[in-house]
Amino acid sequence: MRRLLDSRDIRRSLARLAHEIVEQTVGAERLALVGIHTGGVTLAHRLAREIGRVEGQPPEVGEVDITLYRDDLYTGLEKPVLGETRLSFPLTGTTVVLVDDVLFTGRTVRAAVDMLMDYGRPDAIRLAVLVDRGHRELPIAADFVGRRLETAKGDRVRVELVEQGADEDHVSLEVR
Repeated sequence: MRRLLDSRDIRRSLARLAHEIVEQTVGAERLALVGIHTGGVTLAHRLAREIGRVEGQPPEVGEVDITLYRDDLYTGLEKPVLGETRLSFPLTGTTVVLVDDVLFTGRTVRAAVDMLMDYGRPDAIRLAVLVDRGHRELPIAADFVGRRLETAKGDRVRVELVEQGADEDHVSLEVR
């Protein structure tokens, strides 16, 4: 396993992403960040803190578990584990930035968008990811990207964060 990003790289990427989000969505007032379980939730909270530092007020933060919206729910998952969905604010009238750790095929993002539409009609939905590793199977692209990585389709990109039990933040590549 090879480390690609360390904690400082991740911190810098998130600070840059927060500034880009504020610039392109015109502030934090009608902005909501929605993290996709699991890594996206942690990153959404970190981005909200950084946006709050820049703007004086953090955006709303929610989280979604897309398990029941997955297109492989009945074909590829042995025992689906359901997490929580927390959207304690109205989506209608907001710009929602979906946040995830790694963008790969695009299927997770498609499921998250489907789920959000069941909860309301945001003015816009944008996508922020820490890592875009390519190999899309659906026509989905991130609006905000921390780092683009060249990977083989069979490789595995791991984002490990202290909030999820890692000793330190890092992104690593496991070549298969």
